[in-house]
Amino acid sequence: MGEVEIQALRGVDLDLYAGELTVMLGASGSGKSTLLNILGGLDRASGGEVRYRDQDLTRARDRVLTDFRRRHVGFVFQFYNLIASLTARENVALVTEISPAPMRPEEALDLVGLGDRLDHFPSQLSGGEQQRVAIARAVAKRPAVLLCDEPTGALDSRTGVRVLQVLQQVNRDLGTTTAVITHNAVIGDMADRVIRLADGQVQDIQINAARRDPAELQW
Repeated sequence: MGEVEIQALRGVDLDLYAGELTVMLGASGSGKSTLLNILGGLDRASGGEVRYRDQDLTRARDRVLTDFRRRHVGFVFQFYNLIASLTARENVALVTEISPAPMRPEEALDLVGLGDRLDHFPSQLSGGEQQRVAIARAVAKRPAVLLCDEPTGALDSRTGVRVLQVLQQVNRDLGTTTAVITHNAVIGDMADRVIRLADGQVQDIQINAARRDPAELQW
């Protein structure tokens, strides 16, 4: 910012493991969204190293990062980013048409419990249903990694529980490495690991012996 340099992340050193569900906890400004964007190839780190399996993404060209995002990563954001003029099926098809080995849109929507809402437009769906369409769109390309930025932030607790159950089911059924960032500490109980961030640094990593169903969490 002009002459002022702000370090969003400082000395972060961590691994995400295949098939695990990780929750990254932190207050606003802790660096969690920046970390997620770097992991997903949306932002570049100004220092350090970022690796995906045997691929070095640190200084990868834009074309390489685009291919990485297209083939390997699914994104779910706080706001659903659905196209209002397209049905749920058509919103998901936007991704399946450019992916090498996708699910059928109908299969992805059935996975998130919306098999009976295929031809509804976003305006005909509740907030939770729209977020589940967004999840279906993200997982339809069968990504190895699913990155979720405050996926329940715009939802009430009851609807949020349903969305978190869908994410847990996707992680379990597809074996997708899933990282959810949130400021809500309660959500950490559904994860294999909880990574706490503060002031751009990893403050603590906690391993959960057993994941809990989101419906059991005390909101």
